[in-house]
Amino acid sequence: MPTTAEKRATFRRLHQSGCFVIPNPWDIGGVRYLQSMGFKALASTSAGFAWSIGKADGGVSRDVMLAHLAELSAAADVPVNADFEGGYAHEPDGVAESVRLCVATGVSGLSIEDYTGDMKKALYDLDLAVARMKAARAAIDKAGGDVLLTGRAEGFIRGQPDLEATIARLKAYSAAGADCLYAPGISTHEQIAAVVKAVAPKPVNLLIGGPSELSVADITGLGVRRISIGGALARAAWGGVMRTMKLIAEGGSFKGFTDAAPGGDINKALRG
Repeated sequence: MPTTAEKRATFRRLHQSGCFVIPNPWDIGGVRYLQSMGFKALASTSAGFAWSIGKADGGVSRDVMLAHLAELSAAADVPVNADFEGGYAHEPDGVAESVRLCVATGVSGLSIEDYTGDMKKALYDLDLAVARMKAARAAIDKAGGDVLLTGRAEGFIRGQPDLEATIARLKAYSAAGADCLYAPGISTHEQIAAVVKAVAPKPVNLLIGGPSELSVADITGLGVRRISIGGALARAAWGGVMRTMKLIAEGGSFKGFTDAAPGGDINKALRG
């Protein structure tokens, strides 16, 4: 298995050219299966993991999340990026401490978002959001600087779909030390192209969280470097469970198992 330093170096190289898909598993089985398919990097999903332990998204404590990230990183032969939500703190000093602990889990990258956790005032004021990003950058640099920092502007998925304001935030996070920029919720050719142009030459992560007419080739053509799927894979799994169990509970039918993966295929994939 590659060392942590080797995985981190690989992750940085992936962002230098081309475009790659970074799917989001929430357990070791998912890590092993997805890397066996040839994906060059993986990312955690805060939502997928929270649901797997009976919590709502955002309901996982920092210590539990850190243990989860350490487990994923140890199981993976490829780089793992941490969906680290808002850094589990409001003030910059708290974000710095959380980031220090996250780096110690062995992840190759992590993201910090500007969502406050309260939809009544969804986004941190820009000055505070920038200070939080600077604190994350300083904590990474103090630990050696090889973990890739992604700055997330959450407006489009937090009730503030303002492209101009989102771009202003992304540019500020870039200046504060973010290596990669991310605005979950942008979806049109025009929005994506505008974000890529605004933060160039730094790489952009695009979230595809559901059915999309855009292909990987289309997204590559727009200049995006990294495509993540967030909690969509976990939602697809939950959708299968919900549909199947609804048929049993309401109609006594077991037809929901028609598309279930054969156990032998799963065993074969996980034996390596």
